[in-house]
Amino acid sequence: MKTFTLQSEEPQGKPDFLKGLNKQQRKAVTHTNGPLLIIAGAGSGKTRVLTFRIAYLLQQFKAAPNEILALTFTNKAAREMKDRIKGLIGDKASKLWMGTFHSIFSKILRFEADRLGYGKDFTIYDTSDSETVIKQILQELNFNPKEIKPKTIRNKISDAKNQLIDADTYQNKFVGSTLDDITARVYKIYITRLKESNAMDFDDLLIKPIQLFEEFPEVLEVYQNRFKYIMIDEYQDTNHAQYKVTKMLAKKYGNICVVGDDAQSIYSFRGADISNILNFQEDYEDAERVPLEQNYRSTKSILQCADSIIKKNSKQLDKTLWTEQDYGDPVILLDNYDERDEANRVASYIHELKIRHGYNNNDFAILYRTNYQSRVFEEALRRRDLAYQLVGGLSFYQRKEIKDVLAYLTLLVNPNDETNLIRIINEPSRGIGNKSIQDLRKKARSEGRSVWTILQDVENTDVYKPAKVRIREFVDMINRLRSEMENGLSLTESTRAVLEQSGYVKALVEENSQQSMMRRDNILEFQNAIAYYEKGNSNPSLSAFLQEISLITDADKFDENKPAITLMTVHGSKGLEFPTVFVVGLEENLFPVGARVGFEVDIEEERRLFYVAITRAEERLYFSHARNRYKFGEEQRQIRSRFIDEVDSGVVRTETGATITQKADRFSLDESSSSNKSTGATSIEYDWETPVSGKTYKSASGNTIEYDLQDGDDPFQVGAVVEHAKFGPGKIISRTGLGMDTKVVVFFKSRGQKKLMLKAAPLQVIG
Repeated sequence: MKTFTLQSEEPQGKPDFLKGLNKQQRKAVTHTNGPLLIIAGAGSGKTRVLTFRIAYLLQQFKAAPNEILALTFTNKAAREMKDRIKGLIGDKASKLWMGTFHSIFSKILRFEADRLGYGKDFTIYDTSDSETVIKQILQELNFNPKEIKPKTIRNKISDAKNQLIDADTYQNKFVGSTLDDITARVYKIYITRLKESNAMDFDDLLIKPIQLFEEFPEVLEVYQNRFKYIMIDEYQDTNHAQYKVTKMLAKKYGNICVVGDDAQSIYSFRGADISNILNFQEDYEDAERVPLEQNYRSTKSILQCADSIIKKNSKQLDKTLWTEQDYGDPVILLDNYDERDEANRVASYIHELKIRHGYNNNDFAILYRTNYQSRVFEEALRRRDLAYQLVGGLSFYQRKEIKDVLAYLTLLVNPNDETNLIRIINEPSRGIGNKSIQDLRKKARSEGRSVWTILQDVENTDVYKPAKVRIREFVDMINRLRSEMENGLSLTESTRAVLEQSGYVKALVEENSQQSMMRRDNILEFQNAIAYYEKGNSNPSLSAFLQEISLITDADKFDENKPAITLMTVHGSKGLEFPTVFVVGLEENLFPVGARVGFEVDIEEERRLFYVAITRAEERLYFSHARNRYKFGEEQRQIRSRFIDEVDSGVVRTETGATITQKADRFSLDESSSSNKSTGATSIEYDWETPVSGKTYKSASGNTIEYDLQDGDDPFQVGAVVEHAKFGPGKIISRTGLGMDTKVVVFFKSRGQKKLMLKAAPLQVIG
């Protein structure tokens, strides 16, 4: 193995920005020769280290900007890093090869596509596009897509690709089960179908470069010579294909720096291999290892909580996070009756924390294990007029009308794209029936030609005559639009021409329904996006715009400045941070998730996922679970998550209903009534001890107040069944306020939801 001399000494005239780094960060930044493993704990400033290291390499003339390759997992991370580097070393940062794995390697493939038999304007298929192709193949093979799910087949093909298992190998190695046999047949047709459409899926963007470098070693040598330094962020999330392609590129110079945290490896379901980071020093024997353990994000209590949970895992690299910040509030555990109670309690706490501490909506995040959990929280937040943003829902670019417009635009650069062609050939309806379309596809298959070439020669087909006329009009329209664009029509003008000539917007206006008008408005917004892109790029092209859109990830949809509470899965929260975090649904078979057919639960990964959730919090952290939860239309008893019991009990305090804010050695309680809190009522701090209902506490100012905690002594708890003299039986679904100002919301079977002042309402607990 090639050996390197470790250079950790700082040269003369060191950059001023090194002064702001701690000892370990400086060590990582100034290491410039040979492989480097940076174990970056949560909140330890890894982005800062990466950006300063790149700036350091440039300022010390170790490499030119275009000789540095920096790979990230989100466009957002890449943009943030590039902006920071520009602030340090100026405009030359714009020449860096920096971006996501998919964006960087799609860029390389655009240059080299012809070597692999693709056109440079190949289409990038997203997940839904791939599933559409697979659904068509299943139908051709006489399988029912309702019984054999296209998504299942796509996932199995994706897993195979990421492990670099081609279709032939899969057919020989994974036969035996019916599903594997079907997958093998579909896989072979699928890769052929994509190539015929001049299209690649997301996985191809990683495996095609490997194929390129193996088949054309002279091309590999070009890129090995170009990239003298390679840096990879979130290395624990890399799969086998990412591992192999970067190892190939780093072979000549060996200057590969990987940054990651094995404790945050949470993507095995999409192929991530934690062994890549665990075994890095076996792959690169002379690698330097630098742990970053000082946390700049969270309080001591939150870190203590995180450390106590992750230490339960056996597969990990040793490290212990520490911080110079205060101990802070304890972690609060909310014990709830059911999911509605849970959602109402969380909304209530957010409302109270905003009043007491001046938080804004975007200071809060509600994190859950699965997307469906968002519904009850959305309802609870709406009832309190609390603005929220749902991250991970339907993307703007996944909406039907936007996908349709993108399909039209795609045909202008790649008319051989069968999936997008079939999508809009009769959208809006132009009298081309499904039978005619299927006949054309069958003819294309039998003759080994693309559907587009068949359409251009439609007169020589057996298609129904009226359909031939409509097809010819469609083909003429696409050719005319392509010609106009090639003759200098701008992207904005081309998009407008597509919408007008296709009749798409006209059809929506004529439908004149609320839904069609919303779709029209979305298309208008899409036109704004096109105009914004065109204005912001010196050399805009439709092909580049379509590529940019196709590579947008869920993380890119998050707007941290939007004045809204964030609702998202824990997976979606990775890399983010919030002053206050609620981790909800902490129950067995939910978090940790329950076993699925064909899959074993990886408890260590679930525990790492919980660790990620904990370390998103800066100041306050809440855990929440429900004792009952509706599943399949029935209320079922829940067992609280094992993770709750694994956390250091010294940092957790359980609350069963009172709205109270505890500090390290005291608790805060509003002395005024809840009705006038918005007029400037102040919080009064009391010497801390365990609160006792009915006891009088004295503040520093000499005022006294009776503390009325909702506990076992108070029967009017959330979930209690009550009887009202006028409204009849009902159930308490939420409770706010304290003492004489306590209010409850009761759902009555006969009268619906009512908000009542507890001291005045004629209520009696009956169950």
